[in-house]
Parts: sequence; C-alpha cells; structure tokens
Amino acid sequence: MASASKGSQWSAKENKLFERALAVYDKDTPDRWHKVARAVGGGKTAEEVKRHYEILVEDIRKIESGRVAFPNYN
Repeated sequence: MASASKGSQWSAKENKLFERALAVYDKDTPDRWHKVARAVGGGKTAEEVKRHYEILVEDIRKIESGRVAFPNYN
C-alpha cells in the first residue's frame, strides 16, 4: 500500500522512522514535513514525506470504507 510513493522507495527502517516522526511532529508543528524528512533521513525531501503521508491516509480511507478487503490470514 504506502510502501512506495511515486519515484521513491521506502525501506522498512524508513517507514518505522516515518511513523515515529509522525508521533513526534503533529499537524500543528511548524515546518512539520521538513522535520519529518530530517528524522527519516535517507535523502527524503519534505515533499516526499508529505506525499507518503497522503498515500497512507488514502489507504486508510479505502480500508475503512470497505473498498480494500482485509487479508484472510490462516
């Protein structure tokens, strides 16, 4: 789902750093995306992390609306 944004691959480590940064820098944080990008590292730009977030939000909306089925784990 949100594992890769357009032209930018995200490693598991970068995704974990991204999640932690979102917990630290909420929507009211000045220069939020620059701070999240710095926390993620790997040369990610503020625009890349913001787009990654937007993809994540859209994925969540699709799941919650029932447009994406939950996997059947046995």
